[in-house]
Amino acid sequence: MPLIPTMTKLNPKTNYTYAVGRRKSCVATIKLYSGKATSMVNGTELDKYFPSAKSQVLAAKPFIVTETVGKFHYSAKIVGGGKVGQLAALTLTIARALKKLDEAVYKSPLRNAGLLTVDSRVRERRMVGTGGKARRQKQSPKR
Repeated sequence: MPLIPTMTKLNPKTNYTYAVGRRKSCVATIKLYSGKATSMVNGTELDKYFPSAKSQVLAAKPFIVTETVGKFHYSAKIVGGGKVGQLAALTLTIARALKKLDEAVYKSPLRNAGLLTVDSRVRERRMVGTGGKARRQKQSPKR
């Protein structure tokens, strides 16, 4: 059963679907367009922003799961964090945009693949009296 989106779900004024995703300290916003073109991240092409093959597969996983490879392209803006957190935020954002596009068709494959689950783990904040780290204890006297 091929999954074909109903294009009426795109915003008629702007012709894209908007979504936001977060991971660690990253915030990714995306504009998902229909049609085949180059996907951009922070003004650069996806394969230049995430050069490794593994990163590109993870970024395309929502499209692979929903069988929509080549039917959509996007423009994403990612702020904060490192490359791993940015990639996770981007994957979540793409999945949310696809779900928003046609919830009846795309929600269950994305949910079964675990792409709509938010990874809420963040860095543990430092505690008072720990010498600048979260779990470090001050050295006890030798005698």
